[in-house]
Amino acid sequence: MLADLTAGAVEDSRTREAGRPLVEVERAALAAAPPLDALAALAPADVVRIIAEVKRASPSRGDLADIPDPAAQARLYETGGASAISVLTEGRRFKGSLADLEAVKGAVSLPVLRKDFIATTYQVFEARAAGADLVLLIVAALDQRTLETLHALILELGMTPLVEAHSAEELDRAAAVGARLIGINARDLRTFELDRDLFGRLSERFPSDAIKVAESAVLSPEDVRHYRNAGADAVLVGEALVTSDPVATLRRFLEVAA
Repeated sequence: MLADLTAGAVEDSRTREAGRPLVEVERAALAAAPPLDALAALAPADVVRIIAEVKRASPSRGDLADIPDPAAQARLYETGGASAISVLTEGRRFKGSLADLEAVKGAVSLPVLRKDFIATTYQVFEARAAGADLVLLIVAALDQRTLETLHALILELGMTPLVEAHSAEELDRAAAVGARLIGINARDLRTFELDRDLFGRLSERFPSDAIKVAESAVLSPEDVRHYRNAGADAVLVGEALVTSDPVATLRRFLEVAA
């Protein structure tokens, strides 16, 4: 599944590149307003940080919410106390787009993450051109050389890489490229099986200077408390926010993990 999602995302980016060559996207990326400091926004604090996600659908859950106005959704997240906004830009299975990211970026003052299956430099440049402050890199989808290259490019453009792992070996690979923001995804993107306790088992393996992000399997305040007690500095939440009152849900999540 992960290989198919990545291949589809790269194919779609090549279609966009045919209409908007790399040189144009590079020019737009370099001309964009400087990225926000995501490491500061997500730094360890007395309360858990929440990365709130704009997410219409997923392969594992199907359709979740229409979200006709992603900017309005993101403003609710900011009101509710989110520290950053994640925007799904993959179009085939998650029904997102770069236009969603641009709309969100123009609507909030928080750092914005491009969450997609990133495997090429073109995708990184178009993320920056669209206003992204962070870019997701999934270790399992990339060989180590590509991971190093894309991680370095994201930093060079002033953005922050969120490097996602799903095993001890992948966490070590993230550490090897110097990742300062590392996520552990409870969902194995190759099988889509969930393991909420994976974060806790790997928490002590993080580099000492890395911000720890727990991803997936967050549907209730108890899930947030579970990750916080296991050492999470930040928790990424999607489904629970798009299928409920996002402001009230965020505030409950923040209160229970205080």
